[in-house]
This record gives sequence, C-alpha cells and structure tokens, in this order.
Amino acid sequence: MQLTRDLVFLFVFVVGLAPALADEREDWSSALAEKVRLIDEDMPGNFGVYVRHLGDGQTVKHRADRDWYLASTIKIPLGVALMQRVEDGDMALDDELTLRASDYVDGGGELLWAEPGTRYSLSNLNRRSIIHSDSSATDMLIRHLGAESFNNQIRERMVSNGLGPITTILQVRHDAWSEVHEDASMLTNRDFIEINQIRSWPDRYQAVLDKMGIDKSEADAQSTRQAFDRYYQRGINSGSLEAFGVMLERLVKGELLNEDHTSRLLDDMEGITTGDRRIKAGLPSGATFAHKTGTQVARSCNIGVLNPREAEQAVIVAACAEDYDQIAQAERAYRRLGQALGEAGLVR
Repeated sequence: MQLTRDLVFLFVFVVGLAPALADEREDWSSALAEKVRLIDEDMPGNFGVYVRHLGDGQTVKHRADRDWYLASTIKIPLGVALMQRVEDGDMALDDELTLRASDYVDGGGELLWAEPGTRYSLSNLNRRSIIHSDSSATDMLIRHLGAESFNNQIRERMVSNGLGPITTILQVRHDAWSEVHEDASMLTNRDFIEINQIRSWPDRYQAVLDKMGIDKSEADAQSTRQAFDRYYQRGINSGSLEAFGVMLERLVKGELLNEDHTSRLLDDMEGITTGDRRIKAGLPSGATFAHKTGTQVARSCNIGVLNPREAEQAVIVAACAEDYDQIAQAERAYRRLGQALGEAGLVR
C-alpha cells in the first residue's frame, strides 16, 4: 500500500514538474536574443545572427533579414549545386578538371603550389574548397558549373531570394579593386597573388596603384578599406542570414540532396581547418558543428549547423560581423556566441 502511494506521489510530482521544464525550454530563445544583443553592443561595428532549432522551431533573429557580405561561406551553396548536378546526371564526382596557370587564385589552399596540368576530381576540388577554403579549387568549380547557371540554380532549387549573385573569387578581386580605378580589370590572377603576399593593407593598396601605373591622385578610392566598402555596397556575394539559414535547414532535412550527398557535404563541413577562434571556440567540448567561415576586409562570417546528424536536434547558426577594427574583435563576438549557444542548452 505504501509503495502504491509512493508511485502515485511520484507520478503527480513528475506531471507537475513537466510544465515547468517546458516553460524553461521555451525561454531559451528570448535569453539568447538578449545575449546576442549585448554581444553586438559590445563589438565595434555590427554583428548579425540567425539561430533556429529545427525541433522546437524557436528562432533568434538579430539583423538577420538584411544583406551581409558572405565571403567564403558561399562555398556551401557551391557544394550543394555541384552535388545536385551529379544527382541530375550532368556530371560525376570522379570527373576530372585540369589545373591551368590561369586557375591560380590568391588565398588559402594548396593548389597554388601545384603544377599546371595536374588533374583533380570534382570531389577532390569540392573538399578542398570546403575544408581548406581553397580559392583556386572554388573558382575551378564555379567556372565548371557556369556562374550564371550556378546562380540560377541557387534561386530555383535552394532559396528563391536573399542570396547572391555569387561570383568567382578572382572576380571579387577585380570588382573590389575597380573601385580604386577601372584599370583594375586588366590585372591578372598572378598580379593578385603577388599583391596578396604583401602583409599591410596600405602597402597592398600602393602595390595595386603601381601595377596599374597610376598615382593616388587619379584613384577613385583613397584606401583599401574605402575601395572594399564601396564594393560591399553593390550586394555581390552577399545575402541575408535568414535566407542562408533556410537553405541550410533544407539541406539538413534532406530536401536539397540525397542522403549520401548530404552526409558527404556535412562531413566536409565538420572537417574544416579554419574557424578555431570563432563560434567553435566557445562551444562545449565535444560539440559537433558542421560549418564554414569567411573573411574579407572588415567583414567575416561563421555559418553552419550544430548537431547536424539529428534532424530534430539540429540548430542552424549563421553569424556575420562587419566594420570592426581588427579581426580579433569579431572573433571574440563569435566565441561569445558559441558560449551563449552552449548555455542555452542547444548543444547535444
């Protein structure tokens, strides 16, 4: 009899406790939104965040509906587009492209040191693009898909609006430096590789002037920062964090790729070699974060999925920063966001 009364008491206790636990669970988004606001307030410049839990549907949006420069995070939709073409039967992942002297692009990756004529499979190039942020691999893939066709594919099959247009990374260089002078369109990929080897932005700016053979008095932009700020205003390689988040949600749910290709892309995103000082740095030990980073002049992003293998527990996370003085300031904001995500109980 006593045992029965104890069981009844336990049942009543648990049932009574359930609403309190549910209420506590419901509160995570408002608490996280406040922490994000404070992170933005403390960081020089602007910080944007989009977080969505696919299980309970709760969402945090902070400056998420405006455009942000996405930098190398555009390599995620590029990977999706490539695998969609494979599923369509237009190409195969073991198809090979030949590295040409004109394919080299300044930035990350080992292809810069490879010999012209070396052949790489589409799968290899995609992994280099995602994992090592190899700019040469990225541009080879965009040219193979066709830039216009690739952008149409994003709008028609990933997210109808809010992302793009996306260009090759070499085109980014031409477009940004053309804000200094129109003759930047004549600079070669080799010119940009040499310019990128110069550490300081003022010296890079002067090197661009020297290569174009113009004086600063003839320049339309008087600094690297001014040139890139004008370029960002054109909305190229940009998009809203919400639109990017919608695309990632569709990816995790298996709406963009088959199970095998979805798993492959998430594997690559889990294995990236950049971003150790961003969101990942603030997450609890053992957290699984499939993501991609991007960095440009006074612009950076970190976008991905927490708990990517569990559709009901997956959390879309998209964050970008702009107009800071040093990248370390943005990295601190990303790290604090990672800590806030952990404190909100969003990490499995």
